[in-house]
Amino acid sequence: LGATGTVALLNEYFTIMVDCITGEGGMLDKFIGDAIMAIFGTPVSHDDDPDRGVRAAIKMMEELYILNDARTKAGQIAIDHGMGLNTDTIVSGNIGSPKRMDYTVIGDGVNLAARLESACKQYGVRIIISEYTFEGLKATYRTREIDKVIVKGKTVPVGVYEVLDYHTKETFPNMIEVLEMFNNGIEYYIEGNWDKAITQFKKAQKGNPDDKCSNMYVERCGILKKRDPKDWD
Repeated sequence: LGATGTVALLNEYFTIMVDCITGEGGMLDKFIGDAIMAIFGTPVSHDDDPDRGVRAAIKMMEELYILNDARTKAGQIAIDHGMGLNTDTIVSGNIGSPKRMDYTVIGDGVNLAARLESACKQYGVRIIISEYTFEGLKATYRTREIDKVIVKGKTVPVGVYEVLDYHTKETFPNMIEVLEMFNNGIEYYIEGNWDKAITQFKKAQKGNPDDKCSNMYVERCGILKKRDPKDWD
């Protein structure tokens, strides 16, 4: 795009996305290159901060579709992004040097959110939330548990969920059927029943061939079936 084009794109993108965040009462913490770090619940907390974060993420995806539609019609390249959300007790305050102080947040909970965001590409998803955010939600969203992960520096696995409310029939065909078969596959996967798990994940693949999570689990179960781990966990 060149320097001017890159700056123009980021400014347009940031303007739209920050409005989605502030519209749900969130606070823009900082821009990190082409990334956005936002907080819900500080400096003022609400009883539904996890929901506010999830609603903002859904709105950001919906607005991205609108932006990409305009970009495509103008002959420009569509852009994509992923988001990670986590809920935790964190440290917030003015942090920096006497010459420059910034209000920001630090802690394990912040790091986990960043790890989840970077995992979006691995799973082929746009919105990942931790089990802590999932458990804090008051409203009901279209979600599925996609994995349990051990993040860097930790030993206890964390359940991670995908939020799918922003999808349309075009972006995720046969969603209800695919999610049912995917969830069945996960149950068999947890039990270590590889054949039945593969059958369910392959059915999910047929419903939506572009669902990277289903494709990943077919491959993963195939590898585990060959290894046949006795102490499967």
